[in-house]
Amino acid sequence: MLDTAPSDRVRLPVTRSGLRADAGLAAALLVGAVLSTALGSVAGIYGEDTLSLEWALLYAVAVAAPLALRRKYPEIVALTVALAFFVGGSLRVSDVYVGNIALFIAVYTVGAWVDDRRRATIVRVVIIVGMFVWLLVTMFQSATAPTEEGLSRVGLFSPFVAFMLMQLLVNIAFFGGAYFMGDRAYAAARERASLEERTRELESERAVTAAQAVALDRVRIARELHDVVAHHVSAMGVQAGAARAVMDRDPDAARTALIGVEASARSALAELRQLLETLRAPGGEAVDGSTLRLDDLAALVAHARENGLPTTFAVVGEPAPLPDVVQVNLYRVAQEALTNARRHGGPDASADVRLRYSADSVELEIASAGRLSSPGTRTGLGIVGMRERAAASGGTIEIGPRPRGGFLVRLRVPMHTEVLA
Repeated sequence: MLDTAPSDRVRLPVTRSGLRADAGLAAALLVGAVLSTALGSVAGIYGEDTLSLEWALLYAVAVAAPLALRRKYPEIVALTVALAFFVGGSLRVSDVYVGNIALFIAVYTVGAWVDDRRRATIVRVVIIVGMFVWLLVTMFQSATAPTEEGLSRVGLFSPFVAFMLMQLLVNIAFFGGAYFMGDRAYAAARERASLEERTRELESERAVTAAQAVALDRVRIARELHDVVAHHVSAMGVQAGAARAVMDRDPDAARTALIGVEASARSALAELRQLLETLRAPGGEAVDGSTLRLDDLAALVAHARENGLPTTFAVVGEPAPLPDVVQVNLYRVAQEALTNARRHGGPDASADVRLRYSADSVELEIASAGRLSSPGTRTGLGIVGMRERAAASGGTIEIGPRPRGGFLVRLRVPMHTEVLA
């Protein structure tokens, strides 16, 4: 038996269409009850003891009409129908079938529609026990009545005893069926309500997941665009400034600087094209060998030197294979750190890039020397992006100024790590 508190509603309030259906059922049973009692009177089921037609009509209304509200007030309807059935049977109303059908529907409705399962059980047990007590009393009265009419009572298992046992078994099946089918209907409604609730939860979770996926894609795209644009535009700014400074006295040097600006612009466009091709590819996979690798760090350091940032580069340990995502993230962190060193380190800025391989991890360290030109307190998008790349690679990162001047970025990634998209 399900133990559901009254506040845990499984059945929704009955709708207007449901009330109309119940009213139609009640009307059909009322017509059937009138016909049943009328035909029973004509057939003389109870002989001369049959009630008058007026009382039979009142009985028909009492057992059928309450069913119009069976789902709205199931307990009251069930008790009313049971009482009408008891009174009609006691007064020998000539109805054989419709009253039994109405009582079955009423008991079934209590089991199928009452959310308070304890109250539903109590109401049904009271009705069933009352009906069986009444049945046993009438059976006892029939057995002890001083008459020789009807079925023979001769013998231990006489036709009369067989008929009484048949009546008892039929009533057990009748009330047991109403009780069981009501509980099964309520259990099915509970499962359906649970399934609908789970469906709503899944739809909500799917909407949240979709929104999160969009947000993550936006963050990833913003991070890649920042790293590409900031690095190359910063280099172009340095080169353009150098060209402007020497344009009058050293046209050749200015021309060389402008060539560097052009090269940086071409590199920026090439990387942007690769990024867009990757974003358009199914699954976001890199195309045409566009994935950056740790082998490209040497070229990145050379580019930093060419753009006015003295930079050293060293690889410590034996290089080991790493996932493409980890290699891209390490490269981008080094690129952002060198860009920041060039932009904020002042005229005396320099940088040292070290890539260390060990048995269980790879560590990238970019240490820059120089005076921070705009230390500030606001965390820039580049630092946010470096932290996101470290988290996506399953590693840890240290970012901050060094006590003796300059800035330190140290990213450590375990060799066997779960990489996030």
